[in-house]
Amino acid sequence: MTPDTPDPERTRERTDGSEARPAGEQPSGWPGGPPGWPGGLPVPAGTPVTAPGADPLAGHPGVVAQLPGASPAARRSAGRVVTTTLGVAALLTALGAPLGLLWAWAAPATPVRQTPAGAVYATTQPEQPIAADGWFSLLTLGFGVLAAIALWVVLRRRRGPAGLLAVTLGGLGAAVVAWQVGRRIGLSTFQRLVETAPPGTAFTKPVDLRAGGVDWFGPLPLPHGNLLLAAFGAAVTYTLLAGWSRWPSLRPEPEFDGGWPPPPPGFSSAPGDQPAR
Repeated sequence: MTPDTPDPERTRERTDGSEARPAGEQPSGWPGGPPGWPGGLPVPAGTPVTAPGADPLAGHPGVVAQLPGASPAARRSAGRVVTTTLGVAALLTALGAPLGLLWAWAAPATPVRQTPAGAVYATTQPEQPIAADGWFSLLTLGFGVLAAIALWVVLRRRRGPAGLLAVTLGGLGAAVVAWQVGRRIGLSTFQRLVETAPPGTAFTKPVDLRAGGVDWFGPLPLPHGNLLLAAFGAAVTYTLLAGWSRWPSLRPEPEFDGGWPPPPPGFSSAPGDQPAR
């Protein structure tokens, strides 16, 4: 071996009197490492990862604290997200009751007339059923838009897919509840008059939907038509708000106040100043 290519396996005396070790091996307790650090010790092939000494990092504080898996804090956070999502959806669904009352008040009832063959429309082509569908579509669509905006503003820390799911499910539930509440106002009186009123009696039919409803596929209900407008308006509005958000995480983040440190001496960025050395 020449002085330019020393033997890495050759031991030599260090300035502190200790021997040098081969390359890739560190002594136990070397400076900068934790006590008992077994750096560079080979592990035989096929050694289980749980065997003593198989993982040099195992057991050291701050390196391997526990087995892989969801931590209790992560599980609690996921549970809070699920609870918030279901709670918001249930609250919006409950708001469908006053929405149905508003629909029954705003939409006109259809005039009918009793005949020996049963109740028939007072006019050949009544416009009131179409108006009832139109009022329901406008009210539920506006409800979905307002619900998405309110959820975006109130639950700032829960923005994201969970908020989108909550407002969509809540809008769909609110539309179904509004439909059932609105159509039942005055329905018992109408049915009683249909059965007992003498021919020639004029009365009105409560509001109902002709462009929407619920179809059953076995035990699974499937809303369709204008019952989907509330969920559609809520989903589109929430997605647009997320797309226009200036924060990548969708949640408010601290903004930089412009407090740059003062420039070092001799440094200047003015157009007419001399360049710094």
